Amino acid sequence: EVRTALEQALLMLKKYGLEPEMGHKEVGGVKAKIGEAGHLTHVMEQLEIDWKYSTGVQAADNELLARIVIKEAFRRNGLEVVFKAKPIIGVAGSGKHTHLGIAAKLKSGKMVNLFTPTEPTKDFLSAVGYGALMGLLKNYEVVNPFITATNDSLNRLKPGFEAPVCIVTSLGHTPEMPSRNRSILVGLVRDITNPMATRFELRSPNPYTNTYIAIAASYLAMLDGIRFAVESGKSTAELEAELSKPAGTPGSYLETERAYRSEHDIFDDYTPEERDRLFGHHPATVWENMQNLVKYPEKVAVLTASGALRQELIDAFVAGALKRWQTELISRIIPENLNTVKQCVCLHDSETATDLDLFHWEKIVALKMYLAKDTIAHKSLFTRLKEALTSGEYSLASELQKEMTAKMSELEAIYAQYKRNMIHFC
Repeated sequence: EVRTALEQALLMLKKYGLEPEMGHKEVGGVKAKIGEAGHLTHVMEQLEIDWKYSTGVQAADNELLARIVIKEAFRRNGLEVVFKAKPIIGVAGSGKHTHLGIAAKLKSGKMVNLFTPTEPTKDFLSAVGYGALMGLLKNYEVVNPFITATNDSLNRLKPGFEAPVCIVTSLGHTPEMPSRNRSILVGLVRDITNPMATRFELRSPNPYTNTYIAIAASYLAMLDGIRFAVESGKSTAELEAELSKPAGTPGSYLETERAYRSEHDIFDDYTPEERDRLFGHHPATVWENMQNLVKYPEKVAVLTASGALRQELIDAFVAGALKRWQTELISRIIPENLNTVKQCVCLHDSETATDLDLFHWEKIVALKMYLAKDTIAHKSLFTRLKEALTSGEYSLASELQKEMTAKMSELEAIYAQYKRNMIHFC
């Protein structure tokens, strides 16, 4: 059923002129089960569909059309498509890798990729390409709010699921050997036999990222780096050296304390402390991400310089994101967590309980009390979080949300251990 629906979706996209290039199963999902009648009792697959590039606005239009077409193709086969960034915690979520490139149309009508170097076997990128990549990385703190603006999107960006958490790129070990690093934020896609293929793959967007705003912010950040590359007069070798500089080395454009390129696996080869030191600390809540637009006024000025993203538009986007963050926490996430707390019930009895059961249960009760039980003297974490959100104390609410997430993970882990030790006796 899944394969049939996928093939039908590709055929429909082709009829609508989107020119699909690929449709396949990805690494995530949950193993399907077949009932006694030979039919699937449930299935949850992570699928990927790609279609041909277009101009910026048309590409964003095509995405909305593709989402509708894909949903309807699967519904006709009795299946539902979920575009949530992280439908199930612990299972790989849904990304929307956005490819960015710049081409020039000459008077002769010929199209030229401005990122492709003159000698593809000697250079990774042209000077314009290096500048664009450096601009996106340097200014990403103020681009990210427009890409990662929901609780769901931040749930996806966690180590271990090939989802980017660090502002870092990979070019490849040599120009002849393309990078296959799936742990970085921005990947370089190139084919030395096809000059038009050179582009960047931004891996952080999710299916509900507003592509119109995301690509506007991305190109504005890239333009800042392109200006530097062109006006500095630096060679491609000098620009590559700056992009590849170690943390602590001053750069003409990039920040001294940061590193921006790594050919290592970001999750396997660095500790969390090393990642934060080298590539910057990733925001954990919507509030923290939106605060970057306050913390980095010089980078916001890069986005507003042309007038394409006016401050009024930025303020409106932030207000909407924070309202959604507040509403979702109060109306969905806290009630769901409360329900989980209530489901952590006592399973042992006095006759068969072991010291391990009592040890686990004591910790479970303490966590349940801290999370959800109010007293005259003390308010629960859930209550304090709701009050902070309602009163507009968003900085406090952000910290309480992070604490709630950690405590809920701790509770669920301990309760799972407690349940595993339960044995019923006749």
